[in-house]
Amino acid sequence: MAQTLTKGDKYLADFQTFEGRLKTDEPSWVHQVRQQALASFSDLGFPTARRGNEKWKYTSVVPIANATFEYPFDFNETEAADIGQFSPRDNGWATLVFINGHYCAPLSALPNDPPVTNLTSAIQSDGGLVETHLARHAAFEDDAFVALNTTFLKDGAFIHVPEDTSLQTPLHLVYVTTDTPQPVASYPRTLVVAGRHSKLTVIESYVSLSNSRHFTNAVTEIELEEGASVEHYRLLMDNPDSFHVGNTRVRQGQDSTFSSASFARGADVARNDLQVLLDAPGSTCSLNGLYMTSGKQHIDNYINIDHAKPHTTSRLYYKGILDGSSKAVFGGTVLVRKDAQKADAQQSDKNLLLSDDAEVDSKPSLLIYADDVKCGHGATAGNIGEGTLLYMRSRGLDLDTASSLLIHGFASEIIETVRLEPLRGYLDKLLLESLPNFRFGGAR
Repeated sequence: MAQTLTKGDKYLADFQTFEGRLKTDEPSWVHQVRQQALASFSDLGFPTARRGNEKWKYTSVVPIANATFEYPFDFNETEAADIGQFSPRDNGWATLVFINGHYCAPLSALPNDPPVTNLTSAIQSDGGLVETHLARHAAFEDDAFVALNTTFLKDGAFIHVPEDTSLQTPLHLVYVTTDTPQPVASYPRTLVVAGRHSKLTVIESYVSLSNSRHFTNAVTEIELEEGASVEHYRLLMDNPDSFHVGNTRVRQGQDSTFSSASFARGADVARNDLQVLLDAPGSTCSLNGLYMTSGKQHIDNYINIDHAKPHTTSRLYYKGILDGSSKAVFGGTVLVRKDAQKADAQQSDKNLLLSDDAEVDSKPSLLIYADDVKCGHGATAGNIGEGTLLYMRSRGLDLDTASSLLIHGFASEIIETVRLEPLRGYLDKLLLESLPNFRFGGAR
């Protein structure tokens, strides 16, 4: 349905300036995609309607729609020189750094093989493959945020792993927002194409280097061809005064394997919209997530899995830790189509509420149109009983230590799914550093 387009004139003006500064030798198809996306955004507007707006029923984007964000045409690489203090790092990883949406070559370290580069260069040098996949998996016709990202499509990461190739080096994509005089909006874009029987690991980190307000509108497209295997990690660590909307779209071929782990502890209002299409027999996905909120933060996980073909498998397991007057949303659907017999799907969301004022809206759902399937789902929310806490304190533990151990035990089940040891260690340290801010509401 069409929605009110707030601040539309500002985005249009920025787009006209944006296109005027692009290279004249850019392929015409990119310009056409941008124009189509702009038309979609102009028609859709931000999804601010309260009625008939099921996708955004529990999350208001009015603060984003009413704010004014500048497009960051320029950046200063020296401002991100100490980025290693704000994101995970390992000398064995290849790294691509983007500052306010723009590729920063001096701070990046690319692998020699296979081709990994920024999107602007890929469009110029390998346009055929990019044209085949870019903006093909993340449809912008019915999603305002995808449309807005595609309107300002210019830079990002392009990863292509050829057939029968295993990329041994994990790829770390670091999207940085620096301090700016005015609130800015950046539009990170990631395209991953995993060829037949290829294998790779990708880490996306979103970080803020200041406390200034900004809006990150990110889109990631991942194509897995037959037998491909992709490990995907997504870290949201923007500052508490920022807005973040991330859309990830995945299409899987026959016998492919996609594993995902999402970790979120930042942003004032955040949305993680993940859609996986199991488009051939034997395709399997495992989606895990951990989110931590405090103060008045709001995090929305909207996860959709489409079992489009028979003999497909999905596992979805998310956990949340909520404190203060924060709010979390977990929604989405596991769809099993009519001919997707022998589908196997399990969906679960568990939330630990540390405060009487914290709130979670959890609504996992199954839509099953096949009759020979194995599917289940569930959701829980609550505090750990006082008896458990009293038992630990009776063993000589003080309140803070007992609280930390229980919260850490709840979260570690998700952290332990991370296969990369440096990343797993970083996340565990991040959790431990956050624990002093959390304590069970019933024992304050």
